[in-house]
Amino acid sequence: MVRKAVAGPVRDKNRTKKKLLDAVGNILKTRGFAGLKITKIAETAGVDRKLIYDYFGSTDKLIAEYLHTADFWSNVNEKNPEVDPGDGGRQLAKHLLRKQFRDMLGSKELQKIILWELSEERACLHELVERREVGGELLFRKITDPVFGDSDVNFRAVMAVLISGVYYLSLHSNFNGTEICGVDTADAEGQLEIEKALDRMVDWAFENR
Repeated sequence: MVRKAVAGPVRDKNRTKKKLLDAVGNILKTRGFAGLKITKIAETAGVDRKLIYDYFGSTDKLIAEYLHTADFWSNVNEKNPEVDPGDGGRQLAKHLLRKQFRDMLGSKELQKIILWELSEERACLHELVERREVGGELLFRKITDPVFGDSDVNFRAVMAVLISGVYYLSLHSNFNGTEICGVDTADAEGQLEIEKALDRMVDWAFENR
C-alpha cells in the first residue's frame, strides 16, 4: 500500500515532465526557438508554469534536458547494437552518417536545433555542443584513432566535413528548396545517392590511411 502511495506522485511527476519536454519540441517545430517562452511552454503542456521551476529549476534547464534527449549525436555511443565496430569503425561511421542524414531530413525539431545553434549564443546550446564533443571524443579515441594512427588521413577532419555536409543538406532541403548540385534530397533516389556518397568517402579514408 505504501508503495502505491509513493508511485502515484512519481508517475504524475514523470508524466508532467514528459508533457513539458514534448511541449518544447512542439513549439520548436512550429514556432522556432523564439517561441520558447515559459508561458507558452506551460500553456502548450497544459500545466501550471510553476511546475517548470519545481521539476527543472528553470526554463533554460528544461530546454537543456530537451536538447539532450532530442539531439542526434548526444545519444550516440560506441555500443551500437546494430554495428560491430571491430573493423576499426568503418561500418559504424557509415551507419551513423546515414542515420544522421535520415533523422535530420525527417525531423523539423533537429533542424531547428541546428539553426538555433548557428543564430544565438546561449548556455544550454553551448552545453549541447560540448556534450557532442565529449561523446565524439570517446568514439574517436576508442575506435578510429588506433586505426589511423600517424596516417596522412585525418579521420576526425573527414568526419567533421561529412557531418557538416549532412547538416547543410538537410537544412537546405527544408528551407531553400530540395536540389543541390542537381541532387534532389526530397526524392528517395536522391537521398540514396547522398548516402552512397557518404559511404564512399568513409571507404576512401580507410583505404588511403
